[in-house]
Amino acid sequence: MHMHGLYLDRQWMLVDGKTHRFVTMRELPRMTLIITQISKDGHNLLVSVADGDGQISIPACPSPSWLQANTTLEQVRVWSDDTDGYMYGPEVNEFFSRFLERDVRLVYKGPKDRILRKNGAPHVLGRVQSTFFADGFPLLIASKPSISELNSRLSAKGEGRITIERFRPNIIVRGNRPWAEDSWKTVRVYSSPSSSLPLDDKNSIVLDVVSRCTRCTVPNVEPATAKAHNKEPSSTLASYRRIDAGAPYQACFGMNSAPRNEGVVEVGMLFEVLEETDQHRILKD
Repeated sequence: MHMHGLYLDRQWMLVDGKTHRFVTMRELPRMTLIITQISKDGHNLLVSVADGDGQISIPACPSPSWLQANTTLEQVRVWSDDTDGYMYGPEVNEFFSRFLERDVRLVYKGPKDRILRKNGAPHVLGRVQSTFFADGFPLLIASKPSISELNSRLSAKGEGRITIERFRPNIIVRGNRPWAEDSWKTVRVYSSPSSSLPLDDKNSIVLDVVSRCTRCTVPNVEPATAKAHNKEPSSTLASYRRIDAGAPYQACFGMNSAPRNEGVVEVGMLFEVLEETDQHRILKD
C-alpha cells in the first residue's frame, strides 16, 4: 500500500487518440475483457484479451531511461482533471485500438501530482494527498454483507446474483451487518490480534474514510462477457441506496478512502473501525 493507492493500481490508463481524455467501461464495456497479469519474475505487466488476440509485455515499473526511449510525456484528462502521462508507442497502442475498435492510447502516470479534490481536498482531509488515474480517491472499500444484501433483493426480483468485483473495490471486508460502512470515518488494517496497537504502529495501516462512492452503470456489465444488463443492479440500488445528501440522485456502494501511511496489505488481515460519523456528505468542487 502506497499513499496513492495499492502498488501498480490505476497507474495505467487508456485515453482517446485525439482528445487524450480517459476512456472507460462506461463507454467501452469490452474493456472488461482486457486481462492483465504480472510476469513470474515480477518485472513485466502482461496484457492479453479474452478472445486470445495476442499479448503485449511492458515493464511493470519502467525506469526513467526506458520511459524516455519508449514513450512521450503528454497531457491527459481524467474527468475535469488535467494531469500528465507517458504515452506508449504505436505497437502497444495498436493492440488496444484493434481490440476496442477505437483509436486509443495507453498512458502510464507521469510525475505530476494529481491532488485529491472534493472530500479529499487538503482543507478537508487535513493533508495534501494525491492519486494516480483513479476516478477520485486512492482506495475503495466494500463489504461482503452489503453485496449479499443487494443480491437478496436481486434474487427476489428474479435476477441473477452478481459478484462484488463488479464494483471494483480494492479492499473487501467481511462482517455481519450490511451497510455498516456508511458510518465509518477512520479504520485500520493490521495483522496483530492485539487491540492496543498505537495508530502509528508500523504493522498497521490507518485509512481515512472520506466519502461514500456513487455508482454509474459499470456494475451492470458482466465482467466475463462484457454484456450489459439494461437496468440491474443499478435500478435496485437506486431504489434504496440514494442516501447521501450531497448526491441525492445517485446510488451509493462502497466507501472512498485515503491511507495515512504505507505498508503491506494481505488477504486475511484484521480490519478495525476506529471512528464513526453520521456526517458523511459528498462535496462538490
